[in-house]
Amino acid sequence: MKTVISVIGKDSVGITAKVSAVCAKRNANIIDITQSVLKDVFVMVMLTEMSDENNSLKDLTEDFKNLSKESGLDIRVMREEVFNSMHRI
Repeated sequence: MKTVISVIGKDSVGITAKVSAVCAKRNANIIDITQSVLKDVFVMVMLTEMSDENNSLKDLTEDFKNLSKESGLDIRVMREEVFNSMHRI
């Protein structure tokens, strides 16, 4: 299963590391990543792939919900096919 993870928030040291750690915990391989800082706003989008058998989207989403609360970031996770359907013209 592929997922799209978006992260937006005030820039600070270690955001990419924290998000990557959650991915590693859930065995979600980072396929592609883009990030930038606009003034002091951090923006990142990741494409990940994880095994359907050993991990669940629910667990990954819950981990990011907790990280979001701890760090003050807006972190959203969705299946790639849902993301693609939402952004088709």
